[in-house]
Order: sequence, then C-alpha cells, then structure tokens
Amino acid sequence: MSVKKEKEALMQKSIYNFEDLIAITRILRSDEGCPWDREQDHHSVRSSLIEETYEVVEAVDTENPTLLREELGDLLFQIMFHAQIEAEEGRFGVGEVIDDICKKMIHRHPHVFGNVEVENSAEVLKNWESIKTEEKQRITLVDKLRAIPAMMPALMRASKVGKKAGVDGTADLDAVLDALAREIEEIRATAKTENADLQGALGALLMRVCTLSGKLNVDAEHALSAYTDRLIDQIAEKNT
Repeated sequence: MSVKKEKEALMQKSIYNFEDLIAITRILRSDEGCPWDREQDHHSVRSSLIEETYEVVEAVDTENPTLLREELGDLLFQIMFHAQIEAEEGRFGVGEVIDDICKKMIHRHPHVFGNVEVENSAEVLKNWESIKTEEKQRITLVDKLRAIPAMMPALMRASKVGKKAGVDGTADLDAVLDALAREIEEIRATAKTENADLQGALGALLMRVCTLSGKLNVDAEHALSAYTDRLIDQIAEKNT
C-alpha cells in the first residue's frame, strides 16, 4: 500500500490501535510526512521525552485520570518515535523493544512465571535486584553505583546512591541529625574563606539531607517539590 493510501485509510478510521500508531509514526518520518519530524534525531527530541515523563508524573500526583490518559499517550509516542529512528537505521524496531521487555518481565518474576516462592513484596524486591545484578553483570558496589543514571534528578540520584552505598545506613536518627549539623557548621566556616569549595560543601550537606530523608521515609525529591508548590501558593496569596 502506498503512503498516500495509508494516509487515506488512517483518516477514515474512528478508533485506532497499536498498529495504526506504528504506521502514523513511520509516515511522519517518511518523505511524504512532516519536515520537522524527519529532521529530528535521538538527541534533538531527548528533552521532549523528559518533559512528557514529568507530565505523566504530574497527572499521577494530581490524580487526574483524563490528563493521565492523554500524557501516557504522549509518552508512548516518544517511545515510538525513538524506536522508529532505530528502525530506519536497521538496528531494531518497536517489535524488538516489546519482545525485550516481555522477556525481561518474565525472567524477573520467577515467582509468577516460574517455581520460586515468595512470602512478601520485600522478597520480590530482593529477588529482582539479584536477577538484575546477574543480567547486567554488575558485581561490585561501584558497578551498581555507576549504573544509576547521572542525568537523573540530583536529589533522586543522591538518595539512590546513598541507599545502595549504605551511607549512614546503620546510624540512628540523632547521629544523622548531628552529622547534618556538622555540615552546616562547615559551610558557615567555609563561606568566610577565600577560594572556598562551597560547591563541595553544599553537595555534602545535600547528601546528608537525602540521608535524613531516607531515615524519615520521606522522598527528598517529592518533599522539595511539594515545598516549592507551597512557596508559590504563599507568594500568590500575598500578591492577591
């Protein structure tokens, strides 16, 4: 079927399916498609993937199912777009992406698709990490820490690194608070020194805050985001 006939067939449909999405993505990237879409590569649309992911998160946080449905579609299209770019290069397509994730989910859930028995979700997570370590050959602690994406939001990454590394893992709450107080005092002293490494001192302080968040079972990223929202609301109230 020619691209022209594919377009006509698609425009006549009232309900679309996954195969239609594959066709639409391919057509947009074709010579008879959209000039802008044709010009893009993985790097040029990288920020769009991140933005769409956060818009999905916003829909989840606001418990808005209508918005969630829309944003999941936007995120899905980003995945389709990246897969289409690879398909054009002959490396892989969305079919291989789906095949890979299906195999991964089956392999990482032996208690569902195999004979492994678990008593609770904690055992599920333990098995998951063990299987993941075997798959990725991330044997050492350094291997596991370096596998945490460097482009992840800083507080989220720091929390994951700190947890995996066991930073202050055995310390009680008072010990963590004391360590946080020492970091603050160090910044107080460092700030008065010429050519001081303030970035390093602030980094250490923020890591301690992430450690404290873990002790309190509070997500540091969510905590800062929620406080930022409250701050905006307070400013809005003062200016009304």
